[in-house]
Amino acid sequence: MVDHTPSGAPAAGGEGTPGPLHGLVIIELGSIVASPFAARMLADLGAEVIKVEAPDSPDPMRGWGHGTVEGRSLWWPLQTRNKRLVTINLRDPEGQQLFAELAAGADAVLENFRPGTLERWNLGYDRLASENPGLILVRISGFGQTGAQSRRASYAAVAESVGGLRYVNGYGDRPPPRFGISLGDSLGSLFAVQGLLAAVFERDVGGSGRGQVVDVSLAESCFALLESTVTEYDRLGVVREPTGTRLKNVAPSNLYTTADGRWLVIAANQDSLFRRLCAAMGRPELAADPRFADHGGRAANQDEIEGIVAAWAARHDAAALEASLAEHDVAFGQVQSAADLVADPLYREREMLVEHEDEHLGTLLGPGVVPKFSRTPGSVRWSGRWEPGTDNAGVLGRLRSPAELRRLARAGVIADVD
Repeated sequence: MVDHTPSGAPAAGGEGTPGPLHGLVIIELGSIVASPFAARMLADLGAEVIKVEAPDSPDPMRGWGHGTVEGRSLWWPLQTRNKRLVTINLRDPEGQQLFAELAAGADAVLENFRPGTLERWNLGYDRLASENPGLILVRISGFGQTGAQSRRASYAAVAESVGGLRYVNGYGDRPPPRFGISLGDSLGSLFAVQGLLAAVFERDVGGSGRGQVVDVSLAESCFALLESTVTEYDRLGVVREPTGTRLKNVAPSNLYTTADGRWLVIAANQDSLFRRLCAAMGRPELAADPRFADHGGRAANQDEIEGIVAAWAARHDAAALEASLAEHDVAFGQVQSAADLVADPLYREREMLVEHEDEHLGTLLGPGVVPKFSRTPGSVRWSGRWEPGTDNAGVLGRLRSPAELRRLARAGVIADVD
């Protein structure tokens, strides 16, 4: 069985608290984004996450991302924080048996291999559940575990396109742009966490005592965010098109350029908000103008009212606009870069900027834990470690003797434990 107590790894960003998922044991398989990000969210909330990598082919994210320092990814310490690292060769029969023993003491396994991979390694759900009937297997893939396209290769960009998100993004007269992040993967991660916790609830609170397979498709995760687009097409034959920075027939709600070249979202499409915006602009008469007095009128005259707001915004610096909009209680938000986020006191106050003490890279600033809990908050207990199999002795040593672990290391089943 796996020990549920914290690993004793060095803390970063404070000693932390157990978190609301303390006692939940998760095994993470896979690499790059989808499964690792889901596991990171669970680890942030206190789950005991054991990341399993191949001894000869560890997660390539150690060198991925837009920024590296001395060949080390700045993404890796964030994605792997609060996790224990072990190595097992799942292609080897001895490694498969060792993994099955590890899974026998876990609550859930998270994986993002192509469908059929675990079965090829004799580690399908039937085998794992035969030794641990309460085990939950969360499977993240491009197109799901079933269906004619289940074995297709996929990445986030593919899922975003096939799932409909790309089509409604950007401007209609240009190719639909990507989102600047691996959104399809991250959405899949969120649904994976939701599905895992729902399965835990059913098993433990619902009382079945049984695990199950949670099948997460990246394409379906993107599809799930499409609001009423499918229903609109089904009943009205309307295909929702990309609208750039505005919301069609919802005004004023757009991105406006300020005198100092910043971009500011102003959203005042409800009648009460629009009246307050008119007061902020010094144009209270617009609220009584029949063209703009209600939602329908502003929708019919969207170009005109948004032109008025745009002209007003263009005459003022962002700081002055924000002060006036805040004073009049109008919804607004400046488009913020990474530099802006770090400087924004909101995220310091909300503990969304957390320091990681990395063994090689020193102090790193990273995102905090979401959501917040009043009594059992999550925490960053330690930064991601770099050496594959760092926790082999501590984790696998509960399953096998030191001599046996050394033998497995010599056989290439695990990484060296010394």
